[in-house]
Amino acid sequence: MEQLRVGLIGAGGIAGVHSAGWQQLGAQVSVYSRSGAAGLVARYAINEVHSLEDLFHASDLISILTPTPSHHSYAMAAIAAGKDVICEKPLAENAARAAEILRAARAAGTRLFPAHVVRFFPEYAAAKAAVEAASEPAVLTLSRSSAGPSEGSWFYNEDLGGGIIRDQMIHDIDQACWLAGEVISVEAHQNPPSVESMVPRPVRAQVILRHRNGALSTLHGEWGMDGLPFSTSVSIEAANGGTIFAWPERDAVPASVNEPGGYLPVQDVASSPYTLQNAEFAAARASGEPARVSPYDGVMAVALADAAYASIALGRAVEFSAAAVQALVEQP
Repeated sequence: MEQLRVGLIGAGGIAGVHSAGWQQLGAQVSVYSRSGAAGLVARYAINEVHSLEDLFHASDLISILTPTPSHHSYAMAAIAAGKDVICEKPLAENAARAAEILRAARAAGTRLFPAHVVRFFPEYAAAKAAVEAASEPAVLTLSRSSAGPSEGSWFYNEDLGGGIIRDQMIHDIDQACWLAGEVISVEAHQNPPSVESMVPRPVRAQVILRHRNGALSTLHGEWGMDGLPFSTSVSIEAANGGTIFAWPERDAVPASVNEPGGYLPVQDVASSPYTLQNAEFAAARASGEPARVSPYDGVMAVALADAAYASIALGRAVEFSAAAVQALVEQP
């Protein structure tokens, strides 16, 4: 089998786990970045190129690891060059732009893999298995908290595709859909509120999703002050009140989580969710089979984030139509 050639766009913190993972999988890795590539190249001995054209020429598969505002333009350029694409979450800054990427890939006959890596974390894969083995979930509660991004970062500018719901909480939005299915209404709250599309720091948000099957998902997110440790939790209950799944378990010592902001120890690379994700995407690309995250899943998560912001603006819950999202991705 020919060695897979992977091109990374972007050299930020998350590029380290991707570089290590691809090397673990035997791929040849190149990187293009407007800044910061020297450290990545020195640490992982990967190849640096100095233009998108050179990256496309050197790669079979392009992985977009840049800030959200650039996802659309990079994805469209890679697809136009005939390349398969992995794109970090969220797929784009709004559902219309995300759907345009999906449609372009479909028209070009290339593969698109939205990188919703939480589906590959063992705790969340176990939650999915528990749901499939048990009765239909009725109440889901998911939380995610961490220190907020650096002051002045684009992450706080909702007009640039930032915002705690669109960036941090999109992980749990995707999880709620994966675990409980189609959503019919969205209600969201943020405290303190954004001012002229700028998110305050620290900030907390809540998103409530009502699912067509009657389940209710409540998602909590927090960008806190410096020093707040990263933590997540998931709890799933059945209609009779019984527990289908809970993590962390009561009184458990919090598990360590490999965060994309740092480098993984060498011994952890093979079992990293990022490596597992990319291995599955590479296998799906080779076989033509679907991966557990579909292009539609990527668009759906962004559409639900859009609905959450609409709910905040209106001060009430809003109806949500999966059929409208399907119509958006099926446009010619």
